[in-house]
Amino acid sequence: MSARSFIAGAALTLGSLFATASLGAQSVPGTAADTKAVMAVVTRLFDGMRKGDSSMVRSVFDPRVRMITVSMRNGARRTTVENGADNFAKAVGTPHVDVWDERIANERVAIDGDLASVWVDYAFFAGPKFSHCGVDHFLLVRGETGAWTILELADTRRTTGCEQWQR
Repeated sequence: MSARSFIAGAALTLGSLFATASLGAQSVPGTAADTKAVMAVVTRLFDGMRKGDSSMVRSVFDPRVRMITVSMRNGARRTTVENGADNFAKAVGTPHVDVWDERIANERVAIDGDLASVWVDYAFFAGPKFSHCGVDHFLLVRGETGAWTILELADTRRTTGCEQWQR
């Protein structure tokens, strides 16, 4: 066997091994029904916010939910982490004059078994007035009942770079 054919054979073998390993690491896509069910949870959250319905909002969260916000305040990066959605649900349900309207676009959904991730661009409006925009990232789990719930909700918040929402 020549050195050239040995190297070619070794490269082919290694390439096969890497290809097999990378195939094993890929996630299994969810079904169209899974994607629809996951997005229904996200939609229910925003519908509950628009209605000011704290019970509707609470219904989408896993009891162990973690809420994370990354923002800039007074020129400094700020990250807040809160365990539970009680404060959020209470704020939604507290009467306020303006409808809280979070509009989303560019939904990206990834599902592997009972774990789902949703990444969306959003803009938040208080009534007709634009407030801020950013990205929402939802981590959802499917429980024993088969229902999806939000285990983690992380968002960024900014007031710049939001021109597409202010038209």
